[in-house]
Amino acid sequence: MREYLLTILVAALVTYLVTPAVRKFAVWFGAQAVPRDRDVHVIPTPRLGGLAMFLGMVGALIVASGLPKMRQVLAEGDVNVGRALLLAGGLIVLLGIADDRWEVDPLTKFAGQVAAAGIFIMQGIQLYVLPLPSGEPLSLPPAYGVPLTVLVVVATINAVNFIDGLDGLAAGVVGIASLALFSYAYLLSHAKGITTLSGPTLTAAVLVGICAGFLPHNFNPARIFMGDTGSMLIGLLLSGSTIMLTGQFDPAIIGTYRLFPLYVPLLLVPLVAAVPFVDMLLAVWRRTNDGRSPFSPDKRHLHHRLLELGHSVRRAVLIMYFWVGLLAGGLMGMATTSNLVLVGSATLTVAVGGVVLMIVLPRLARRRAAAAAVPDPAPAVPLGTAVPAIAAELALPDVAAAQTPGTDIPDTGTGKHRQHI
Repeated sequence: MREYLLTILVAALVTYLVTPAVRKFAVWFGAQAVPRDRDVHVIPTPRLGGLAMFLGMVGALIVASGLPKMRQVLAEGDVNVGRALLLAGGLIVLLGIADDRWEVDPLTKFAGQVAAAGIFIMQGIQLYVLPLPSGEPLSLPPAYGVPLTVLVVVATINAVNFIDGLDGLAAGVVGIASLALFSYAYLLSHAKGITTLSGPTLTAAVLVGICAGFLPHNFNPARIFMGDTGSMLIGLLLSGSTIMLTGQFDPAIIGTYRLFPLYVPLLLVPLVAAVPFVDMLLAVWRRTNDGRSPFSPDKRHLHHRLLELGHSVRRAVLIMYFWVGLLAGGLMGMATTSNLVLVGSATLTVAVGGVVLMIVLPRLARRRAAAAAVPDPAPAVPLGTAVPAIAAELALPDVAAAQTPGTDIPDTGTGKHRQHI
């Protein structure tokens, strides 16, 4: 565990420290997000934050390569985790830099994502088996395993990219998802001694670190955006950890171990990433129904609807964190206890409370704002009492006694002068 924690710490520190330099480079390079109609920010903000995250990943992998156990993880068996992350991540980052600066067309981005998935496959990160509820492994020949692997990579990348619409949203959601993946993979490998799970554990650890290191710079008000450079990178790492966790070991090894039901690897990532996946599916369905391309942007994502309900940007982001964390925590609770009724009831109760707060909080905020906008009534003045301000204005000198004929007398009502005759 100490080596994993050190890897997370290095990834977070390197990402946090190099982000200001990347921000200056983005300004010089001209990679800035100019506010558009569908955007929430109102001033030009530098992009390319994903470059800092990539450097954090590289730093973490370099440190991990010097640690005894992590050195074995980086090149275990037929899977070269380190090389796969560097090559596929490097390709995605180059594609993202070009898109953040010059706006690459959707077809080119799709081709780059497929190429990154191809690098994963060539380095051994591929869906080979799928666990069945019976405990028997379902072997996937290349004719099925390869396209399924590409589908998982591309779908995850675009799901993360679609949700990157508010300050700190994508980094926080993916950070929570990767933390759940890391926890599950580590507990599973530690309990059963499955060394082949070290690859997804290390990948998830690196992802936790780079998200944690970038989030302080990206939370509202954001000083830098991760851009497509970052959203595609963290989506790639999330998909890599998912593929290695679900399809690279024999599920018969796990058997029916009480703490880790067989269905958990299959459900973990879809549930913790439910928010971006649901948002992506709704966006594709909505745009297709409107006769537009599924990749055409709009301002009708889930986070935009939260803003329309009256939530602030920060509160909308925290709400998304809440739902992702609730789903991840509920599934982890089911994986670590046999009392599924208790876990389900607690999760449902918290979910109902969350829905109530989502509806009530904007109404309370509107009522407070309306109450603050109403001016206080003027205090009642007793009859015969002169108001000090008015009395001061009316305390005029005895003009007739103080002036001589031919002298100008100020007219206090008009500001002009009149001749006294």
